Amino acid sequence: MKVLSNFFTKIVNRWLPDAFLFAIILTLVVFVAALLVTDNTPIDMLVYWGSDTGFWGLLSFTMQMCLVVVLGTALASAKVCKDILRKIASIASSNKSAILLVTFVSTICCWLNWGFGLVAGALLAKEIARRVPTVDYRLLIASAYSGFVIWHAGLSGSIPLTIAQPTEIGGVTFSVPISQTIFHPMNLIMVGVILVLMPFVNWAMHPDKEHTVCVDVSLLTDEEERTYEVKCPADRIEQSRILWILTMVMGFGYIIYYFFTNGFNLGLNIVNMIFMFLGILAHGSLRRYVDAIGDASTTAAGVLMQFPFYAGIMGMMVGADANGNSLGSVITDVMMAASTNVTFPMLTFLSAGVVNFFVPSGGGQWAVQGPIVMPAAEKMGIELGRAAMGIAWGDQWTNMIQPFWALPALGIAGLQARDIMGYLVIVTIFVGIVACLGFLVWAMV
Repeated sequence: MKVLSNFFTKIVNRWLPDAFLFAIILTLVVFVAALLVTDNTPIDMLVYWGSDTGFWGLLSFTMQMCLVVVLGTALASAKVCKDILRKIASIASSNKSAILLVTFVSTICCWLNWGFGLVAGALLAKEIARRVPTVDYRLLIASAYSGFVIWHAGLSGSIPLTIAQPTEIGGVTFSVPISQTIFHPMNLIMVGVILVLMPFVNWAMHPDKEHTVCVDVSLLTDEEERTYEVKCPADRIEQSRILWILTMVMGFGYIIYYFFTNGFNLGLNIVNMIFMFLGILAHGSLRRYVDAIGDASTTAAGVLMQFPFYAGIMGMMVGADANGNSLGSVITDVMMAASTNVTFPMLTFLSAGVVNFFVPSGGGQWAVQGPIVMPAAEKMGIELGRAAMGIAWGDQWTNMIQPFWALPALGIAGLQARDIMGYLVIVTIFVGIVACLGFLVWAMV
């Protein structure tokens, strides 16, 4: 495993450009490919790319995804959450228990909310490193990030939550309840297998004492908690407990009303609302929460920059010529010809893993592959939930070796992508095997 990890680390460090450049490269690839397989002209493709339904076609979805990461990060930064992480960290007493614990907890947190999980996992790893200074710090942070490999199969998964509401793709409206995606028994089984086994996979990679890289515990200092003084009426209003209580009453009142009238039917909006008001509750005042959101907002910079380009890619994928042919429809026909009911979702998973190198975000990947996979699945009579989860699992799978989403955790840990990438290659191989077998079994049952 060590030889394999070192090999892939060298390859990735040499050839992996910035995540934003992936969006540019894929834009050019799709532009040229559409010209080759359809009768669209360069002007046609330029219009499909830059129009309101292209480049600016995902503004609402972009805002939703920004809120997922910002609200999750703000919640994890609350003092009460940090205190809970410290208590959890106290359980670790050896190198083995340190790796097992951080992997298990970060996986659960990422399943609940990926933005929260990324930050909580890194903070927990730092706290454990203080208590178990002999653990390999690189593997500890890699283990914290490895939990992210199941985020799209969880409660904040953008694809299953998007299609839980009526969603138009290529002129056809799709609606798939979360009982057929997130809470489908096979999806839960696949998540459970990873939750139980991945901690031991990570522990098996711990180097011997001679090659262990420890961290100087004195460097693991947290930022001091902000202090607030009341010097004027404006300060008193900002720190008002009455306004804080009234805000929470309204927020949680609506959340309770939503579930009472809609049942347990999750969507991106209600998930974000839950995490917003949990954050307000955890920080204890509106002023503290405003500052926490300001600190967390930098984590959404990549989403804001890249999503318009992914929307433009979607516009070019579904832009049809005079004969009704588009790049998306051509790819759909090829996939249908090469797949069966059993292999289609697994091949979708594998292809989504490749596409994720170029489109390192769930929303962007859905914009690119949704118009291809969903119409093809409907024509082949494949359950739409299984097809959609094929994209979702592929997206989360290769995030382990696509460092875009590791940046928040690496920033907290003070490491670089190359420090953890070798370990994450092994995680990628393990999860790939679990997912392929899982989708084959899903087709049979």
